[in-house]
Amino acid sequence: MALLTFELPDGSTREVDVVQVLNAGYAGRSQDDVAAHVAELAELGVPGPSVTPALYPVSPYLAQQTGRVAAQHGRTSGEAEWALVVAGDGELLLTAACDHTDRDLEVHGVAWSKNAGPDVLARRAWRLADVESRIDELTLRAWVSHGGRESEIQRGTLAELLTPAYWVDVLRARGELVPGTVLISGTIPMAHGVDQFADGWRVELGDPATGDTIELAYDVRPMPEPIG
Repeated sequence: MALLTFELPDGSTREVDVVQVLNAGYAGRSQDDVAAHVAELAELGVPGPSVTPALYPVSPYLAQQTGRVAAQHGRTSGEAEWALVVAGDGELLLTAACDHTDRDLEVHGVAWSKNAGPDVLARRAWRLADVESRIDELTLRAWVSHGGRESEIQRGTLAELLTPAYWVDVLRARGELVPGTVLISGTIPMAHGVDQFADGWRVELGDPATGDTIELAYDVRPMPEPIG
C-alpha cells in the first residue's frame, strides 16, 4: 500500500498507511449543473454515471506524494481537487490533490480512467476541524505548464463542491470512515481555451482567512514507446 506523510500547521506530522482510495465524481454542489455536464460529456462519448454524485474506488497505491507522473500517451491530464484523509487515530485531515486521468480511456469507462493514473496529494494538510466552519471560503486553483510557460486552468471555491461533511456522512453510513481512507472530492470547471494536456500541473488549496496555502506540483513525463 501507500504510506503518506503530512505536515500540519503546528509542525507535527501524521503518517497515513493508505488502505482505500475513493474518487468522487459529478460532485458539484448544484446537481442541475452536474446534469448539464453529464449531457456535455455524453456528446463526447463519455458514458454517464447511473447515479450522481458517483464514487469510484481506485487502487490504494495510486495515492502518491510525487513530483513526477509517468504518462502512457499525450492525452492525460489532472484535475484540481481537495482530499479528505482519515489519519491513524481517526483524525480527519484536508489537503490539496490532483486526480491525473487518462482522457482516452475515459470514453470507455470513468472508473477505468481513474485507475490509469495517480491521485497526487500535497505534503501538507490542515485538520478539518480547524477550517470546517469556513469551508466554502477555501479556494481551489490549478495551473498547467507548457514549455515552461504556466497558465491558470481552474479557479473556484469549495462552495462549488459537495462538502467534506457530506462525504464523511456517506463514508460513515457505508462503514468506510476508517483510518487509511483517502477520498478525493471531484473537481471544478476548467477554463475554456487552456490546453489541459500539459507538461506539468500545479494545484493550490487556499485559506483566505489565514493566508495559508497548501500546494502540490508535478511534471508529466511521457513513457518510452513500447517494444513489441
